[in-house]
Amino acid sequence: MLSLSLNHKLQLASALLCLTGASAAQAVADVTIDACVTENIISHPSLASDMQSLCGVSSSVGQLIGFTIGGFFVHLIGSKGVFGILSIPAALVILIGMMRHEPFIHDVAYRQVSQKFLAACKAMWMALKCENVWRPCLYMYISLALSLHIHEGMFYWYTDAKGGPLFSKEIVGTISSVGAVGYLLGVLLYQNAFRNHPFRFVLFWSQLLYGASRLLDLILVSRVNLQFGIPDYVVAVSDATISHMIGRLRWMPLIVLSSKLCPSGIEGTFFALLMSSLLLHTLNVTRTQFDSLWIAIVIRSFSRDLPIGILFLVPNSDPSANILPTEMAKDLDIQKLEMAPLVTNVDHVDS
Repeated sequence: MLSLSLNHKLQLASALLCLTGASAAQAVADVTIDACVTENIISHPSLASDMQSLCGVSSSVGQLIGFTIGGFFVHLIGSKGVFGILSIPAALVILIGMMRHEPFIHDVAYRQVSQKFLAACKAMWMALKCENVWRPCLYMYISLALSLHIHEGMFYWYTDAKGGPLFSKEIVGTISSVGAVGYLLGVLLYQNAFRNHPFRFVLFWSQLLYGASRLLDLILVSRVNLQFGIPDYVVAVSDATISHMIGRLRWMPLIVLSSKLCPSGIEGTFFALLMSSLLLHTLNVTRTQFDSLWIAIVIRSFSRDLPIGILFLVPNSDPSANILPTEMAKDLDIQKLEMAPLVTNVDHVDS
């Protein structure tokens, strides 16, 4: 980020490389944090919802602060100056990582890494063959893959469309900050009202409302709100708050469930990004062309309700209970594996 901020003659390829490196570093930090949280959840399964709620609150507060001051700093010091400021959180993450005390492992058998990796892959495959594992993983994949986003189209319609609201960057930043408040409300709502409800119950209603809430964009794009004298800003803020709150409420049981299953990854997110870009391209929604934007909104909303049809894949169990069967531990020699996060949950259950 500092390179983007200080180098005024940075080539496009170098800029993309810097952004890719920053995204990769963020992904590594996220995975490390998720691993630490999952490790604690394995030791204390009854606190799974509480731990994930704490992470959700921390993330929402950070987004709220970032979105609130983001537009102000862009206006004050420009986009390159903001890239420089973004290096501060990265430095704080490095500092916290250096302060974290962990025991140093001596005499590591590096020559056995490949053998341990193959053994871990074998154990992972055995875990994924378990019905209680692959069914929820399949649901999460499909649910995320169908969560289409049209952020680019909506952003340009907010700021550039002739018949649109013509919001400034500061106003868009304010709307995003209100969305972060919605995230926070969603976490608090789940923690205080739904954390003890079965996964299937929470996912059914949150998935249904998740698709319906995004139809608020259709009211804004069709300009129906102006016929009733409702300002665009009020609709946009209401949309950001409600949709982000329901989105976080939908996401919380998924991450609690995934922390108990430890799936190998959520590649559906990448698939959803590809499908979203294809949708906007097919409907010819560009920075200056918004005639088909309402169709994209309708498709996005209804596609997010489709996973309700496969909700039977998710266990209808108590979120504080263990999901993996105890008999799996009899078939796996977990003590010899150092890289098997998928099955360490079984070790806790069997103990």
